[in-house]
Amino acid sequence: MLHWFFASVLLKGGSARLIVLALLLSGCVLGDVPRYSVEPLPEYDALFCREKGWTGADAAYSVALSDDVTLWLFGDTWVGDVVDGRHKDANMVNNSIGLQRGADALASVEFFWGKGKDGEHEAFVKPANGVGWFWIFDGVLADGKLYLFLFQTVKTGEKGVFGFKHVGMWLAEIRNPQEEPARWRIEQHKVPWGRFEAGGNLFFGSAVMRDGDFVYIYGASEDWSKGMSGRSMIVARARPDEMTDFGKWRFFSDGRWRDDIDTISELFDGTATEYSVSYQPAIKQYVAVYTRNGMSENILMRSAPTPVGPWSRPLKVYECPEVAWHKSYFCYAGKAHPEISRENEMIVTYVCNSTDFWEMAKDTRIYRPRFLRIRFDAQRN
Repeated sequence: MLHWFFASVLLKGGSARLIVLALLLSGCVLGDVPRYSVEPLPEYDALFCREKGWTGADAAYSVALSDDVTLWLFGDTWVGDVVDGRHKDANMVNNSIGLQRGADALASVEFFWGKGKDGEHEAFVKPANGVGWFWIFDGVLADGKLYLFLFQTVKTGEKGVFGFKHVGMWLAEIRNPQEEPARWRIEQHKVPWGRFEAGGNLFFGSAVMRDGDFVYIYGASEDWSKGMSGRSMIVARARPDEMTDFGKWRFFSDGRWRDDIDTISELFDGTATEYSVSYQPAIKQYVAVYTRNGMSENILMRSAPTPVGPWSRPLKVYECPEVAWHKSYFCYAGKAHPEISRENEMIVTYVCNSTDFWEMAKDTRIYRPRFLRIRFDAQRN
């Protein structure tokens, strides 16, 4: 997710042979793997291609609020008009949300952001302590409440689009998520487990999954001395009714769940700040989907027999074509959305952006979620 300070397809269908080879090399063959295919989803792209109001955003996490309603969570968001393929009379807010009702071609999405005292556009949720801004990461509906992870971010003073840093991690608790978003009562809880340092950060909220009796809360441990690949998956878990009781979180460490975060295990490296973990019934595996090293044209997938691994070697499932459109373009935010996926498929989104803010502003083909379907063949190889 990038905050723009200036504004306040190659289809790679996989093969079973490649997947099995990757698992063999990792030392863990996790059973039969079905064939799969990858295709764009223009009907979903069209839902997020708007010319008025909400006209683009990044991140694009999703949470099921009911069988028919999906909550979308966005980072920096364009609000205004699109004229001749360019953003016009528009500004950016730091986060927004959407409510999708229905699915596929019959779906509709309503978007929400905040309004200031004079009617100006603002972020949907802002830090209660007034420091910096929030980017919304993943969330979960648990114990009848909605929990959203919020990354508190500030400017660093450096020039360019990467002149920001994370300074804190919060958990929003919404006790009335079935009401209209304008009526949500949002309580912000400071998560004590985040570390934000020059050499790398440690945080949670990159992916959240309810599975059985627990909520699995994935994050990342960063070590920038290792370069772009120095970001590793980590995971904690809590019972659904103990999400804000941080002392009862447990951290996965060398095969056990411990109360000492200093012992937490790094499960695999090269992951992203944003990703997804979900159970895929078609292959009877847990699947992690992410953009390689956080920013890349390559969307990767790993599988595992349990929520904590052991994780297979990464398999490249898609190569984003947008990076060839302009020298400043890059892709990120790859993740799956089981909330809108059928049993034998994963719907995946990613975002294309630009290191040149004005290039991004004049090309509304980018800076909004792009959709893919990974369809698994029910017939085993």
